Order: sequence, then C-alpha cells, then structure tokens
Amino acid sequence: MYQRKLEKDIRCPLEYGLEVFGGKWNSRIICVLAAKEVLRYSELRKEMGNITDAVLSASLKELISNGIVIRKSYDEIPPRVEYSFSEKGRSVVPILQSICKWSGAFYKEDPDNMMIHCQKCDYR
Repeated sequence: MYQRKLEKDIRCPLEYGLEVFGGKWNSRIICVLAAKEVLRYSELRKEMGNITDAVLSASLKELISNGIVIRKSYDEIPPRVEYSFSEKGRSVVPILQSICKWSGAFYKEDPDNMMIHCQKCDYR
C-alpha cells in the first residue's frame, strides 16, 4: 500500500475539510451514497461511471479511515459488503450541496464550458 513520504501538514479546519471530501472522487462517492444510502461495491462502481477499481478502492479506504463511510461485511457465501454513511458522513452532504449550488450559479456564466449535471445534486 502507498505510504506518504511526509506527514500531512494540515494547519486549519478548511484544509482538513478539503482533505476529507475534496478531490474528484471523494465528493462523487459521497454524492452517490447520499442519493442511494447503502450500496454494494459493484453497485457503487456502476453509479460512479468511469472510475477504476484501484481508485474506487483507495478512495473508499480513505473515506472509511476519515469516518465518513462505514463498511459492513456479512459472513455469507458469496461474501457481501455494503457501504453507507456514518453520522459524520451525513453531516457533509449539506456542505457539498451548498458548494454545488454556488458552483452551479457561477459555472453557468462561462458559455464555453457547459456543465453536465451528475443528477445527484439539487442545486437548482
């Protein structure tokens, strides 16, 4: 597994927040789970579209380690694993919806960049 050469140097709460739910895939995973609530890995990957297994797996591990997502495995054959939100994860959703609303309002001003909506946000 990948090990950072230097420890993260987070100096303010904003940096922590952006580390947890920032980036291309973490915010998308959060949005998909917000819409669906509980998903198995294959369902989540299907909802995400063009994400690779390695990136999805790494992003889920990161979200789990930050306490945003809960991974529940069942002792069944075949094995079943489900992903859902923790309370901390649910508290992030309104923040991301606000960011989406703000971004949608200003992104529309650029006629050269038409936004393709993810169908998960309710920013309108």
